[in-house]
Amino acid sequence: MHATIETSEDIGHAPTASAWGAVVCMSLLCFVLVASEFMPVSLLTPIARELAITEGQAGQAIAVSGFFAVLSSLFGNALLSSLDRRSIVLLYTLVMVLSGLAVTFAPNYELFMVGRALIGVAIGGFWSLSTAILVRVVAPSDVPKAIAFLQGGTALAFVVAAPMGSFLGSLIGWRGAFFTVVPLGLLGLVWQWMAIPKLPPSRDVSVGQMFGLLRSPVFAVGMLATTLAFMGQFSLSTYLRPFLENVTSLDIGMVSIYLFDVGVAGLIGTLAIGYVLRSHLVLAIVGLPAGMAAMAALLIFAGQNAALTAAALFVWGFLTTPIPVSWNTWMTRVIPGDLEAGGALQVALIQFAITAGAFAGGLLFDHSGWVSTFAFAATLLVLSSALAAVVGRQSRNG
Repeated sequence: MHATIETSEDIGHAPTASAWGAVVCMSLLCFVLVASEFMPVSLLTPIARELAITEGQAGQAIAVSGFFAVLSSLFGNALLSSLDRRSIVLLYTLVMVLSGLAVTFAPNYELFMVGRALIGVAIGGFWSLSTAILVRVVAPSDVPKAIAFLQGGTALAFVVAAPMGSFLGSLIGWRGAFFTVVPLGLLGLVWQWMAIPKLPPSRDVSVGQMFGLLRSPVFAVGMLATTLAFMGQFSLSTYLRPFLENVTSLDIGMVSIYLFDVGVAGLIGTLAIGYVLRSHLVLAIVGLPAGMAAMAALLIFAGQNAALTAAALFVWGFLTTPIPVSWNTWMTRVIPGDLEAGGALQVALIQFAITAGAFAGGLLFDHSGWVSTFAFAATLLVLSSALAAVVGRQSRNG
């Protein structure tokens, strides 16, 4: 397989200010998409009250977006494979704007969920293309830094999505909070049209091609390691709030501070990892989940100590957000000519892992207690680290 992505004459030049403008505007889109996906977390009560549904039903707004993100990542880009990649990104941004309008003006639960499905389509489609686009607009040596910058938008959204939703909801209502997506999306449309160069498709992408990549043992093991890392992360992080309230015995104000610190640490980790991956990629994919497993174990044994818990969660946050950056960078080296297909499959697996991890962690939390949930997370993360070590060894031998 050729070592680099085929590029068109339109983008054959070295990275320029406009190329990094494309990276910045895509990072903004990441921020808006992720903030939109998780904003319902802090707005469940007013949504449920106005739409005359239960808070559990309102909570399905996140599940439905994840489901449609999987479908979009697997099938969306395959259906649009003949289109210019810039046009597809603009289309997904327009879908995000339509989602904001549908949710804002939803007269009932059904249309509200249609809006949430649309945001899932935008998330899955955009993420499956993002790495392939970055590789085509920046120099190879800058790819890790560009991916880290892109993920910085995601990390920032995780930090501010819940408090921002709560704050905006108190000022302009939950509908007004969701409407903020619309002007940001329209701004993104204009910026992307100006900053992203035309990117003609280099090859067709099909679902068969995506799953065909799994015939490579190295790629298959890497995807399994990625899936286990995300399952381990979300089987624990989803239940941090009840852990902090009931085990560490923090009040709601301190819980918010602890969770905010996790997000800030994640943002720092994302910004730092780009400088590490150029020469220490294998160390990152092996060490990050191993470190998270160690922090999960520390929380099990020291969860009642507020200071140790704060330290462990800061390290946990610092290690979590670089994981997608690391595995995306790994993909650019293992399947440089199939990044669209590989990215689509990776997004589908990650969305599955998030859902499965949160579901399994919740079952254990309810029926066996928080220790079993955290031990389950640590086990998955250790397995991810072990598989990553196998991948690193096979990559060197290959």
